Amino acid sequence: MQAALVQLLLVAQEAAAHQEATGLKAFYHKVGWPFFVNMFIIVIVLAIITERTIYLATKFRVNSRELLAQVKKLVVANNIDRAIKLCEAADVPLLRVFRAGLMQVNRGDEAVVTAVEEQTMEIEPAVNKRVGALWSLANIGTLLGLLGTIFGLINTFAALDRIQDPARRQQALANGIAEAMLNTAIGLSVALVCMTAHLLISGQTKKILTDLEQTSAKLVNLLTTQREGS
Repeated sequence: MQAALVQLLLVAQEAAAHQEATGLKAFYHKVGWPFFVNMFIIVIVLAIITERTIYLATKFRVNSRELLAQVKKLVVANNIDRAIKLCEAADVPLLRVFRAGLMQVNRGDEAVVTAVEEQTMEIEPAVNKRVGALWSLANIGTLLGLLGTIFGLINTFAALDRIQDPARRQQALANGIAEAMLNTAIGLSVALVCMTAHLLISGQTKKILTDLEQTSAKLVNLLTTQREGS
């Protein structure tokens, strides 16, 4: 009795596995491989959006005006060491720029300008990192959707040539159109998400870089003017 139950259980598991494999295979043939590639692209796009949003929100959360005002008070008071310690409080790009300039105060104006410019140039690629990839992924997603649409239409016409029964021809036509439209929809969806994210994130990066450049210029003017006055 026990052996019969075990055998019945094994048969049931094999039947379930076969049914699942058949379902996945049928779904693959129904939508085509471009659909799955676009789904993978969506995962990559969402990962890029999440990473960029967190990075820009955490690394550039410092109020540049307030920081510049605090550093200015310390510089005017000739307390450069305390200003440097203030800029070492956190690993934030703007603080690194300030620290680089403050570290070169005693070496002349040219050293201050060079140090600030070098730090600024190192930050810019990190800010723009992977933002341009969103635009490329939008184009790739659109082309894959178009390719899936073409494959769907090709499969439809090929099936119509082989099928003589009117009911089956109508079903094959409906399946082919569904495959084509589904791939078109997923391709356009990928492009829409990528382009919207690129628009928002690139706008934020431009704002950050503009603020960084303006604040860096004010810092250079502060340090060089203070050194000349002293």
